[in-house]
Formats: sequence, structure tokens, C-alpha cells
Amino acid sequence: MPTTPRFDRGHSDDLMSFLTAGPSPYHAAAAAAERLEKAGFRQLSETDRWDDTTGGHYVLRGGALMAWYVPPGARAHTPYRIVGAHTDSPNLRVKPRPDFGAHGWRQIAMEVYGGPLLNSWLDRDLGLAGRLSLRDGSTRLVTVDRPLMRVPQLAVHLDRSVSSDGLKLDKQRHLQPLWGLGEPHEGELIRFVEDAAGLDAGSVTGWDLMAHPVEPPTRLGRDRELIAGPRMDNLISVHAGTAALRAVAAPGAELPYIPVLAAFDHEETGSQSDTGAEGPLLGTVLERSVYARGGGYEDRARSFAGTVCLSSDTGHAVHPNYPERHDPTHHPVAGGGPILKVNVNNRYATDGGGRAVFVAACERAGVPYQSFVSHNSMPCGTTIGPITAARHGITTVDIGVPIVSMHSARELCSADDPHMLAGALAAFLEGTDAS
Repeated sequence: MPTTPRFDRGHSDDLMSFLTAGPSPYHAAAAAAERLEKAGFRQLSETDRWDDTTGGHYVLRGGALMAWYVPPGARAHTPYRIVGAHTDSPNLRVKPRPDFGAHGWRQIAMEVYGGPLLNSWLDRDLGLAGRLSLRDGSTRLVTVDRPLMRVPQLAVHLDRSVSSDGLKLDKQRHLQPLWGLGEPHEGELIRFVEDAAGLDAGSVTGWDLMAHPVEPPTRLGRDRELIAGPRMDNLISVHAGTAALRAVAAPGAELPYIPVLAAFDHEETGSQSDTGAEGPLLGTVLERSVYARGGGYEDRARSFAGTVCLSSDTGHAVHPNYPERHDPTHHPVAGGGPILKVNVNNRYATDGGGRAVFVAACERAGVPYQSFVSHNSMPCGTTIGPITAARHGITTVDIGVPIVSMHSARELCSADDPHMLAGALAAFLEGTDAS
């Protein structure tokens, strides 16, 4: 039976704070971990021996976060309920030798990460954020959250055909931001970043830095029923998964499954990394949890056989200016609730049994749901879902929130869909159905 929703639009207000706190995957993972810490979760080191203590635990590795709650009475073969998501978003990232310039301008050498809508990064005030690797072997997060850089578009007077023929951007020549005047000097960007992080000169020997729009997320629309902001793909899901895990992992909560949040990095570039979904991180964490509870290989196999993962990522709401780009019989709308993503060629992992699990969770949460399939004439995107299913042999279902302007520097969604997603995820993690 439907229940009173446990999340409301206050969740969406908190989402905007989370988007601001996550200008890089490293910041997003750390922000989610901080929220779990406040809920009683404790960090485990991958190099230490793990015990079978009940309660909330998490592992933080770079831009990835694995968090889980072991309820009282959990056995070695207790299955998991997993919410999968990713922390990374398409953007511009700093190259190893960033300092260059020409014609009186100082610039920063950038490489394109993932598949951003390139035009959305033009004429936009950009900050800088990421991870610094220090000479002593430690790391430090850094954020320069002020207008620092800008990629200027060519004036229409110098490209008269742009309005008729469309904008054509070369990733190498046209996406290098300006950040000052004069002659460039090698090492000046990293020295600037060291100052911003409060570090001595020469402390930084490696970096993973990226641009981010400094314009904050905001409510939009006549009735403020929309949210515009950066990195919704896929921090909406990371935020909802964190909130759902906190909601079900109350001290002493007895659950039939072990709820898990798996927030990966590098989804936008194929997930092939030590912190990506195709790497061993999730499987290693789950297996170590089984073994820490006194189990062996047989318990691990039993546990995985009963495990279900919801791969939560954003999907496409129907764009009112381009309805022909969408399947004519499946029109997910903003504000209509989370979407179930289906592709018979396994670009999404959903099958009929997985659909039943998701529908049951939505019904228990009292939230509506929608279905999404791609137009048959267009290639379908993919997610961590098929990777998770194939790598770990666990039932996986692809879901998400419908948005427009996906992969833009600023995306757009309904203010209601994020909290409805969180409600469905919480109901799923509680696992009170008989599946």
C-alpha cells in the first residue's frame, strides 16, 4: 500500500547545496561521506582488517564512495540491496602543462572530459576544483569557487554564418579558457592553486583539476517548480542515494537486506578505472563484508544471488522543442516521478523481474513512476547498470530522474522528481517485499 512520502521539496533544496559542494567527483564523494558520518557511519581503511561490527560503514577512494549498513542479525549470506550512481560529470580538465597563451592573453590548457555540450561552456564564468597530490604522499581537495576563467565565443561579426550554419567547435583550438593578460609563465597555475589551498610553494607534484561553472543552482519557473544547476547528471542520484541510505540505516534498524550506496567515478568515460564500475572496488567491498561476518565463498555466492542493484542515473524528459527525437509511445515528463529505463539490446540492464522490484518500491513509497525507451532510429546511451550486472552477476535495474539539457554545463529538472527518487530508493533499500 502507498505510504506517506518520507521526502519532500526540502530534499530538493538540500540537493542544490549538494550540487554546490560537489564541483569535482572528489568533492562529491567527500560531501556524501560527510553526511553519512553525521548519521553515524564510520570510515574503514582498505589496508586494515575489517570486523563484523553492525552499523554503518564506508570506504572512500578518490572520487568513489562505497557505503553500507549492516543490520543486527545480518548473516554471512545476507543479500545486498544496492543503489548505484556516479560522481563524475562531463567537463574541461587541466592538462599536465597548463600554462600557455598568445596575443597578450594568458590561458590554461584544458582537455575535454566525457561528452559535454561544448557550446554550454562558452562565455560562462568558471572556477577550478579538484584533487592535489602532495610531495609527502598525501592528497588535498581544493576549490576556487569564483570567476577565474572564461572560454570566449567568437563574435558574430567574425563568423557571419554561425546563425545559419550552426556553431562548430574544435576541441583543441576553441575550448582553452582565458585567465589573464600578459605572457604566460610555466608553473604559475599550480602555484596559484597552492596558494588557494594554503600550501607551500612546490608542495604539489600531481593534480586532477577541472573547471566548473560558478553560477549557483537555482529555482526556476513561475511557481519555482524547476531546478537549474550543474552536474545533475549524476549528483541527483548520489544525493538521493545518500539520503535514502541515511533514512533506512537508523541505529538498530532490522532489515532483511544489507543496504548499499555505490557511487563510482569515471562513468562518463566508460567506467574503466580502479574507482569505476568496471573496476573491482564494489565486488571487493561486498566480498570483504561477507568474509568479515565469518562467511566463505559459498556465503558470498548465496549473497550475490539474492542481491539487487538499482543503477540510478538521469534520463531524458521529453524536450518540447524536439519531440520527434523521443519514442512516440514513451514520453517521460518532468515532475512525473522517476523513470524505469529499458533497452532490449542491454544498453540498460532492466528486465521484467527487475521492473517488478522497482514498481514495488515505488508503490510502497507512494510515488509515481514512468518508463523510458530510446527512439528506435537513435543510438541508446548506457550506464553502470549493464557493467554491474555482468561483472558481479547480480540483478540490476536501470532507473533515474528525467531531465533536459543533459551534459550541459547547466541542466534542468522538476523540483519534485529528486525527492520522489529518494523515496523510491529508500523503499527499495528497506527491502520489505518478498523478492
